[in-house]
Amino acid sequence: MSITKHNWTKEEIIAIYNKPLMDLLYEAATIHRQHHDPNVVQVSTLLSIKTGGCPEDCGYCPQAARYHTNIEGNDLMSVSQVKAQALRAKASGSSRVCMGAAWRNVKDGEEFDQVLEMVRTINKLDMEVCCTLGMLTENQAQRLAEAGLYAYNHNLDTSEEYYKEVISTRGFEDRLQTIENVRKTNVTVCSGGIIGMGESIEDRAGMLVALSTLNPQPESVPINALVAVEGTPMEDEKPVEIWEMIRMVATTRIVMPETQVRLSAGRTQMSREGQAMCFFAGANSIFAGDKLLTTPNPDVNEDMKMFEMLGLVPQKPFIKIMQPKTVEAEDSQFQSLGEKPRWSRPGHTIERNLEASGKGK
Repeated sequence: MSITKHNWTKEEIIAIYNKPLMDLLYEAATIHRQHHDPNVVQVSTLLSIKTGGCPEDCGYCPQAARYHTNIEGNDLMSVSQVKAQALRAKASGSSRVCMGAAWRNVKDGEEFDQVLEMVRTINKLDMEVCCTLGMLTENQAQRLAEAGLYAYNHNLDTSEEYYKEVISTRGFEDRLQTIENVRKTNVTVCSGGIIGMGESIEDRAGMLVALSTLNPQPESVPINALVAVEGTPMEDEKPVEIWEMIRMVATTRIVMPETQVRLSAGRTQMSREGQAMCFFAGANSIFAGDKLLTTPNPDVNEDMKMFEMLGLVPQKPFIKIMQPKTVEAEDSQFQSLGEKPRWSRPGHTIERNLEASGKGK
């Protein structure tokens, strides 16, 4: 078994990314087989429990209130609605439900209490529960852990340097602080990023440096290909070529051998052959369902046909880490503190974000 390395440099990762493709694939596939069953793929269902109206200015995101994207917003879903969706996901082969809310950060109060009840409900269905709710404090992370949360998603998106070209309403250090807060609990970390936002290979390597030097490394790393949505600042970005995605997956597998690498947004633009090469290169997780928050995703039946064709089987829940126990609200040791943390607002100007904001006026 190879030893996980935590001191990767940008230069080392760039050299891996730029290897001759066949050498890169062989190395990645070899490492993948040392740490994972190559025919098992973890299947997650992503559910938008609160859509649109986000105050952030992320250049890729159609849920930002300042952009004009015709996204239908909705208030926070009810616990019963979420339970129904989770049961449907379980029946279709998913082992995990990831709930996303278009919030800048978690705020103590009724809505967060409702999310905690959603976590309890899904965990009792014997499914892994993941949340992506924005920045959160250590106490909020502890409350999620008590409810039975399995994973918390908080993507770095890109390198620290290029981050400033994508988002001006929060700082890169806030992302790292949130991950650190999650690490103080028994909740696993899910953190990855997006390629195709105009970044360089150096930026892709920089993101992998930031993720791989975390100790422990994230248990799950989503690799997204930008889905350019009309009305966002990145609406004119060209689609990522499949070879870029394969190289990114393979490089991620090599530098984070024990991590589950997830093929996330952008799969509708990939052929089955392209996805098969990504699985060979080390991807062993996907998002299933016809929608990823707001962007299209392959139909789950199509995915199951692809699995059958490739001889892949969905991973059962709680294989990597045992199921967390659910503590009921009345028995919780961690109560609402009514926190109002001062998350950063860098406030620099990103011209294309400003231009997109003004288009609908």
